[in-house]
Amino acid sequence: MQSVRDHLETILARLAARAGEERVFTKLYIEAARAAADAADARRRAGVRLGPLDGTIISIKDLFDVCGEATTAGSLLLKDAAPAIGDAMIVRRLRQAGAVIIGKTNMTEFAFTAIGDNQHYGTPGNATDADRIPGGSSSGAGVSVGEGTSEISIGSDTGGSIRIPAALNGVVGFKPTARRVPLTGAFPLSATLDSVGPLARTVAQCAAADAVMAGEDLALPAPLALAGLRIGLPRGVLFGETEGAVAAAFERCLGKIEQAGARVADLSIDDLIADLRAVTKRGSIAAMEGAEVHADWLAAGAPVPVDPHVSGPLSRAAMLPTPVYIRALRRRAALAAATDERLTSVDVLALPTTPVTAPTIVSLAQDAGLRDRTEGLLLRNTQVANQFDLCAISLPIPGMALPAGLMLVARHGHDRRLLSIAAEVERLLGG
Repeated sequence: MQSVRDHLETILARLAARAGEERVFTKLYIEAARAAADAADARRRAGVRLGPLDGTIISIKDLFDVCGEATTAGSLLLKDAAPAIGDAMIVRRLRQAGAVIIGKTNMTEFAFTAIGDNQHYGTPGNATDADRIPGGSSSGAGVSVGEGTSEISIGSDTGGSIRIPAALNGVVGFKPTARRVPLTGAFPLSATLDSVGPLARTVAQCAAADAVMAGEDLALPAPLALAGLRIGLPRGVLFGETEGAVAAAFERCLGKIEQAGARVADLSIDDLIADLRAVTKRGSIAAMEGAEVHADWLAAGAPVPVDPHVSGPLSRAAMLPTPVYIRALRRRAALAAATDERLTSVDVLALPTTPVTAPTIVSLAQDAGLRDRTEGLLLRNTQVANQFDLCAISLPIPGMALPAGLMLVARHGHDRRLLSIAAEVERLLGG
């Protein structure tokens, strides 16, 4: 069996070879990672194991605090911020579980936007085709796992920021129920909607990382037989404008799941989506809460080095009156309760993670209208889980020329059951 140190050195050599054009990582912890790898190897030789993450090479999104350094959150604005006085809670828990933290991954500025581009630190090319977008906001996380420079990467998800890059880079991405994993030491976008979760090659790896970060028992969830399982299809607005190849591949997956004995039936949530869209028409909850996070520099009025795709929506949200925000929160809480009630009739919802595959970086840079439309489509399906306080996972759809994801969505707090179902769907699809 290859040592952890040897595996780490192989990855570090790959990264060193492209050091002049590194866009996936913003920081490497070379010596700390070597020390952690050596410690994991020593434990292995002694027959001691801290758990399923011991010796696993993990990267973290550049919005998690690491003691003694500024957390830049993909922005030049925070480059000279005060150093963190401690590790983020999830970083501490990962270290205690024996994880080898190799570095911080690139992200969209302040975790805003779903494309995955960053005008300050460069845009990581998609793991399948470097000319294509990685998806965001956990862009470097998706590429790192897809290309094999991390075994697991930790991201954040406010409207799809884990599942979008997972789908577009052909890996697994899990968004837990909000507040299941502590946000302490994570740079915020939206206190209401933010979740912290893993991207990895397998459901089991995601489940292990999730358990460690949530401070739960490390026993991995056993795959759950699909026979008799009730799967709801939210056909309607969430299935519109889906690329032909994605739609066909999704239906093939669904056919296999049905053949395994699952009961599949349509379950519309279009009315709930329309209701929330109406109350957030002037500003999304994420933008309004993000505007509070960034209120100081937004109010200063001086030019700042922030991507206009980020500063624009935040500036507009900052101008909205308080009742708009409170009304949106109140209605969202009522709709989350209504969604939970509706989902009692199924075990999971199934739908394409994104209706489109990754377009080229150049095509979006040259066409502002296409960029806006693409971003809307990328977020459309994933954000439902955040908006209605659910948990969700994206699994790679096999046999695609360009990666796409199958998303399973479950009720609030049903995270471990969702992971069990996803493990069996993964096995069935040949993951």
